[in-house]
Amino acid sequence: MRVLVVGAGEVGFHLAQRLSEEHQDVVIIESDPERAEIATQKLDVQTIVGNGASISILEQAKVRNAQMLLAVTSADEVNLTACLAAKRMGVPYTVARISNPDYYEEDSVLSSDQVGIDLMVNPERECAREAFLLLQSIAFTEVAEFAGGRVQLVGLKVRDGAPVAGQSIGHLRSQFLPTGYHYVTAAIVRDGQTIIPRAETTIEAGDRLYLLAPTSEIDQVPPLAGYDRFKLKRVMIAGGSLEGQYIAELLGQQGIECTILDYNRRRCVELAERLPKALVLHADATDLEQLEIEGVGGVDGFVSATGSDETNLLSSLLAKQAGARKVLSLVHKFQYLKLESTAGVDSSISPRISTVNAILRRIRRGRVMTVASLSGIEAEAIEFVVSSESRIANKALRDVDFPKNGVIGIILRGNEIILPRGEDTLTAGDDVIVFATPDAIPTVEALFG
Repeated sequence: MRVLVVGAGEVGFHLAQRLSEEHQDVVIIESDPERAEIATQKLDVQTIVGNGASISILEQAKVRNAQMLLAVTSADEVNLTACLAAKRMGVPYTVARISNPDYYEEDSVLSSDQVGIDLMVNPERECAREAFLLLQSIAFTEVAEFAGGRVQLVGLKVRDGAPVAGQSIGHLRSQFLPTGYHYVTAAIVRDGQTIIPRAETTIEAGDRLYLLAPTSEIDQVPPLAGYDRFKLKRVMIAGGSLEGQYIAELLGQQGIECTILDYNRRRCVELAERLPKALVLHADATDLEQLEIEGVGGVDGFVSATGSDETNLLSSLLAKQAGARKVLSLVHKFQYLKLESTAGVDSSISPRISTVNAILRRIRRGRVMTVASLSGIEAEAIEFVVSSESRIANKALRDVDFPKNGVIGIILRGNEIILPRGEDTLTAGDDVIVFATPDAIPTVEALFG
């Protein structure tokens, strides 16, 4: 598949890297020569220097031969124009990264329905939704939803003395199956290495587990890894960014007490008008004394959501030291995602990773419903719908040549949730959640295609 990526910033670079690893034909269009050169040197892609909204540049990139155009620059107008032009030049699917609410609200004359763009991705709203899910548990470092919210994939670290520590996957499976608990270990990260576990794999304290479970049962997961049960009642948000505003809206809808701190007095006034259920304070989130005065030590959740990664990491460290139970930090730069543990952050949230996740689901072959690309692991979770033409349909799983770096996690058949075994057979209409490393994804897609 030929894909044009407009913009070689961190979102565009990450998307192009993922696609090139899967042997897609990727062309990057970037107006900054230095960024274009970096992409050329580090990725197996073609790069063109120029404005992605320019007809001549799109022609140079052979846009009429492309199956998809992903416009992911930081400029909404460039992304809109590039998608509109590509659509009229015959590109079947166009995706635009859009932050300005004027462009994506349903009643806007420039909404996706009005202008014919197949998908508009709003990074700030995607990020806020992820933050809201993470705040629900003291243990989870990453969360992704599947099957319309019926199933969640969560990441969490195994504590010393946890019930699952020292147990093999096979033993745990035999222990939990009779109880009716649908618990699947999709992957383990140990010493920076991603392991797709087998029955004989043993879980160790310090491992980061990635588990699949029904949303209705997800509260039972943290105690298995050594965590106490947790109830979210009070949240403090440092920063009146769009992400912070959207998080506060979600909290207010659930009746959760929310306080927002921002150093910009004018923005505080705006937020107070928009968020009648939140307490908005004019304060500096990097001032420990102010944080303590406002009661940061007594909150269940603290989210640092300013526009500066450095400020977010600093305020997160201060909040953790002051006693906040769960601390999240907004991170814009990919390289900062690995600093969370040293900065006292329980979990990082990235609008750019959220954007990548939303876009990936539209560039997969086959019957793909949902894709989750997680920041802490070199693997993806993908939800497929089995068709009658799928190569994997109507075969016992033990007879399928499934790649070793992939695993079928959960099968959903109607209202039934099935933990897969060798004798199970996939039938048309089944929802299947697969966890796989990038090198295995093309093979997995071919099985479901």
